[in-house]
Amino acid sequence: MNVKQLRAFVTVAKYQSFAQAGEHLHVSQPALSLTIKALEDNLGGALLTRTTRSVSLTAEGEVLLPLARRLLADWDDTEEMLRQRFTLQLGRVSVAAMPAFAGNLLPHSLKVFRQRYPKVNVTVHDVINEQVLELVRHRRVELGIGFEPENTEGLNFHPLYMDRFVAVVPADSPLATQTQATWAQLLAEDFIALQRPSAVRLLLEQYVAARHGKLAVAFESHQLSTIGRMVASGLGVSAVPALCINQMQELGARCVTLVEPAVERRIGVIALADHKLSTAAQALLEVLLSHTQTPEVTCVT
Repeated sequence: MNVKQLRAFVTVAKYQSFAQAGEHLHVSQPALSLTIKALEDNLGGALLTRTTRSVSLTAEGEVLLPLARRLLADWDDTEEMLRQRFTLQLGRVSVAAMPAFAGNLLPHSLKVFRQRYPKVNVTVHDVINEQVLELVRHRRVELGIGFEPENTEGLNFHPLYMDRFVAVVPADSPLATQTQATWAQLLAEDFIALQRPSAVRLLLEQYVAARHGKLAVAFESHQLSTIGRMVASGLGVSAVPALCINQMQELGARCVTLVEPAVERRIGVIALADHKLSTAAQALLEVLLSHTQTPEVTCVT
């Protein structure tokens, strides 16, 4: 039993005539008769009683008719839904992004996406970098946004830009008036860091250890916003990705270019290599690649 056979059966039952049903379906009467016969053969008995003047339903045909109508309605609804998804008139896409990106650069791209595809729903998972990779690998999201993975096996990485870490200092700190600050100057102050296993924390420890030894931390927090407020309140200094500059400034802190060493890491979109993206996810990826604004690494005064 297939859709073509069911549609032929319902149409003949509606018109009670093979000739009229054939005209409606744009098929010849012999071809329509063969389609109905194939359906009856598959089911094991007659569904229609044919006379020279009319066509009527058998008892089994009466049972099948409402079920066939329901099946065809579901089929047509499904076909239309998928057509709308393929044309982005409807759809859903899930993306995981590390908080620094989700709270600073992602909203602009989502605004562009929404203007283009207002009927497509986007779910954003705001999670640490390690969880971004986990959600992608476990197929809970189609796209992840974070630092370039050290191990890209089984993944596609689409680079957005190279992010450079900046120093975050209180507005009244002497460092706030400089065009750049060294790590030696920064580490002379109480240091405020994200808690482990944050990728930002681990990356800073890796870069700092080579020249300055173990990173001494005075305060820790899970949230970048809390770190910004701590710095603005004069509790110490910190270092964050450049994409957080606006956020830190809004919280009352100041950002200065950080050198000796410069800490850089590529940020991009991560997806499974063996998974073909849905139409909605592919469209979102294209928006991210073309509309992500690269943060400027400059002293904010």
